[in-house]
Amino acid sequence: MNITAVKFNKQDRPEFYKVLQKRVNLHFKENNLAKTANFNMKFKTTFMLSLYFLPFVLMLSGYISTFWPMLIAWAMMGLGMSGIGLAIMHDANHGSYSKHKMVNEALGFTMNFIGGYHITWKIQHNVLHHSFTNIHEFDEDLDQKMFCMSPCQDRKGFHRFQAFYATFLYSFLTVFRYLIKDFQQVHRYHKMDLLTGQGLTYPLAIAQVVFYKTAYLLMMLVLPLLIMDFPWQQILLGFGIMHIICSLISAFVFQLAHVLEETHFYETDEHGSVENNWAIHQLQTTANFSKSSSLFSWFIGGLNYQVEHHLFPNICHVHYQQLSPIVKATATEFGLPYHQHDTFWEAMKSHFSLLHNLGQKATA
Repeated sequence: MNITAVKFNKQDRPEFYKVLQKRVNLHFKENNLAKTANFNMKFKTTFMLSLYFLPFVLMLSGYISTFWPMLIAWAMMGLGMSGIGLAIMHDANHGSYSKHKMVNEALGFTMNFIGGYHITWKIQHNVLHHSFTNIHEFDEDLDQKMFCMSPCQDRKGFHRFQAFYATFLYSFLTVFRYLIKDFQQVHRYHKMDLLTGQGLTYPLAIAQVVFYKTAYLLMMLVLPLLIMDFPWQQILLGFGIMHIICSLISAFVFQLAHVLEETHFYETDEHGSVENNWAIHQLQTTANFSKSSSLFSWFIGGLNYQVEHHLFPNICHVHYQQLSPIVKATATEFGLPYHQHDTFWEAMKSHFSLLHNLGQKATA
């Protein structure tokens, strides 16, 4: 797969993004705002890191010494784990948290503290997903073997049931990434010559993955098993609950942004071309949801404003709510779609309806 061969249609209303950029830049200038993190973002960073690490410290120190409080502590860590991934690491690895590269790199590295590998995440998300959103064989977010998430994909008999088993498999997302996915991606991205863009050789990337995975396992599981005064089965249960909570939150937040009935899916033609301008392509393939819930938006890193995020990934998510009316008005002015669902549950219904409909067209 040659990602440099994909060509967007630069003649497709290029003035849309130029006008939108001008209006967004004017918003920041008139309000004397930086496009990076503000106090709200810095408070959120402290809160999410504390939500993840503080219960862990309390368990290790013995302040939490009974079963149910221990399970609650692991559950809180699951919320903190998802908060780090969605609200801290995500912005930092986009380079939108701070104007200082070292700050972005340090906070982006927190991906390794929740069981992932920041390099493969950046390649999959920044390079492939954001560049080629919902494009068959290029957007790896769609490339899930147990699912048919696009009408462009081959459908198998078992996909008939994907709407029923999706939630179960989504709950293993972070464990799968920890055990398998990062290793697979390092190997694949080496073949695609994408590791060099991150300043890595294949042996170094493999060594880093092994080191970070081992360190995570020793810190988050072996240490509790050695120190905490609980049966090992209870500790494993708590560890599993943490991962299930984070997995489900992360999976649904990202799936409800792109894998919906109203979003579009594309293939490149024989020349590697896509019919839309890149910015218009983002509008066609992306949707917002639950914009009226400020607390929900705060917790998930503003990723219910996925339209704004895909058009301006270099802007910190705390600004998306203010940018949303500008983007929507400009899209309407140019006769372009602005996909959104009023509630989280409406978006969930659309996602599962798509899974069901694609599954029913499955071949044996």
